[in-house]
Amino acid sequence: MNRIKKVFTLIHIGLWILFSLLIALQLSQDTTYWLTLTFAVILTTLYVFYSHFFLLTRYLGKRKKGAYFLRLAGIMLTGPVLYILLHPRRLDTFDLLLEYYPISLISIVVPFIFLSWLARITENLVLNTIRKEQLEKQAVEAELYYLKSQINPHFLFNTLNNIHTLVYKQAATAPEAVLRLSSLMRYMIYESNSLTVPLSREMNYLQDYVSLQQLRYKNSPVVGLEIEGDTESCHVAPLLFIHLMENAYKHSPARLEPGAIKVSVEIKENTLTFRIQNPIGNKAGTALEEPGGIGLPNVRKRLALLYPGQHNLEICNSGEMFIVTLKIHGLHSQVHEREAHLLYN
Repeated sequence: MNRIKKVFTLIHIGLWILFSLLIALQLSQDTTYWLTLTFAVILTTLYVFYSHFFLLTRYLGKRKKGAYFLRLAGIMLTGPVLYILLHPRRLDTFDLLLEYYPISLISIVVPFIFLSWLARITENLVLNTIRKEQLEKQAVEAELYYLKSQINPHFLFNTLNNIHTLVYKQAATAPEAVLRLSSLMRYMIYESNSLTVPLSREMNYLQDYVSLQQLRYKNSPVVGLEIEGDTESCHVAPLLFIHLMENAYKHSPARLEPGAIKVSVEIKENTLTFRIQNPIGNKAGTALEEPGGIGLPNVRKRLALLYPGQHNLEICNSGEMFIVTLKIHGLHSQVHEREAHLLYN
């Protein structure tokens, strides 16, 4: 906001310099005492313009109209007086005063009263628009922060219990599990605060999550993950896919065959396609749409906030298999547009 106000200040200075040069150029061709007259015109217009400008700052939008009009009348009555006092000619007769007073009132005071009103209205409109955008952005960021914080805490508790069991049994996989949990928590606490992250980092996070979930299963990996495309140059919002992964585990049968949950990620022509499918457990038919669930509703809300008009979310429930397909379009251009949007702050 301060940056916008500085821009308006520079605009004011620039326009006044230009106006002064134009007045000086015009008067220099018509009169010999153009410099003094230019000085009189500039001081008078500055007085009228900014007296009314700051008067509007104080009273615009308020109900004190009587006080406003009283002060406005004072500005209009005193504006010509300043011009007459600074005028290079000796206006010491009543007739000359009567002649120059209405001329200066009509040609200087009234136009600059109107211009100051126009400038104040314009600045208010721009500043209010920016304030509204900032408030909306803050509301969106607050909701996104809340949505990101809803990652299932039971996963953390279960993982710690599993790691405790591995340590108690002195299993060789215990150190690796601790490292993966550390990497996952570091990403959630620190890196996920960024506006976007490389897709490769988001995939590493999912792989850490899958590896820790795998501690619950004695079989070979129950999740098959396929990635196609350049994940380094593609940037996405952090923690975008974790609820879909949680949802797949939550609504799958207790016992899973190797590769039962299939995840595929494809980046092609600035479009990211994320697809996940899992077999449906006995209670999945009601649990998927339970009011307290945060998986799919969370994803829908975040996508609506982060990628409005740029995503497609398809959900297919065949009774035996649950498939979610998410497509996000224009990811590379989206990154640049968001960076440009931050210039408001």
